[in-house]
Amino acid sequence: MSEKLYDRIRLEYGDEVGKDIIDGLSFRNVTLRINTSKTSLDFIKNELTDLGINFREVSWYSDALIIDGVREDSIKKLPMYEDGLIYLQSLSSMIPPLVLEPKEGESILDMAAAPGGKTTQMANLSNNKALIMALEKNKIRAERLKYNIKKQGSKKVSVVVKDGRNLDEFFTFDKILLDAPCSGSGTLNCNDDSISKVFSFDLVSRSVKFQKELLESAIKHLKKDGEIVYSTCSILKEENEDVLNYIVEKYDVEIVPIDMPLFDGIPLLPVNIKGTICVCPNELYEGFFVAKIRKK
Repeated sequence: MSEKLYDRIRLEYGDEVGKDIIDGLSFRNVTLRINTSKTSLDFIKNELTDLGINFREVSWYSDALIIDGVREDSIKKLPMYEDGLIYLQSLSSMIPPLVLEPKEGESILDMAAAPGGKTTQMANLSNNKALIMALEKNKIRAERLKYNIKKQGSKKVSVVVKDGRNLDEFFTFDKILLDAPCSGSGTLNCNDDSISKVFSFDLVSRSVKFQKELLESAIKHLKKDGEIVYSTCSILKEENEDVLNYIVEKYDVEIVPIDMPLFDGIPLLPVNIKGTICVCPNELYEGFFVAKIRKK
């Protein structure tokens, strides 16, 4: 691992917690989400049992399963995957849609949607009755997003190839999910010698600028009393709490405390902004930050 990143983590969290974080940035179990638009938890559990695949349930989300002893490549060969009955997704990335609580009839913007895990999860949570606009600025990634939406059978989802900072002004939404592009510091593998190819502090600085601009755009497109869920797969305060503090000071918005008991059992890192979540990476969870913002 980069010594500079290790030093930054220790500086932000202290030596003891910093060591836990570094230890957690390594091997991670396969986790998946049941596509309730097409199947049920019981059906998938029975199928996995018949195949001799061991799994565990997740206490805070009945649609999620932890797979033991099998890697993603093997899961991708199963008919249940090919038919879109399941979606391979990290447990941490399932948290933001649950915090957003998409409901039937709501207009929802997914500002950086590809590859579509959270988009299709929101469709499921709203019983396919929320109107979801999924933005993706990269044409190739947008095609992958369309493929996953179709494969999952998600309804009332429109894909728009556009940078979230440049969305037409007349669009407004009840709720917005911004899973912002970031440095990925919470998803790194410390055993990978090529970490320097995917992480740098220059990337952190560029990400922070992009994150602020996307959040500012989100606020402009949010209806009064509407809510934004802001998330990153970073554990660095620079991309998380510092970005939130910038937005709260500049705009007429407030932090809405996340209902922590709903996510009981998730390993958490200390935060300076009460009511936000920063997940500590371990063998089950990626490092992830989640906050809810309301427009006054």
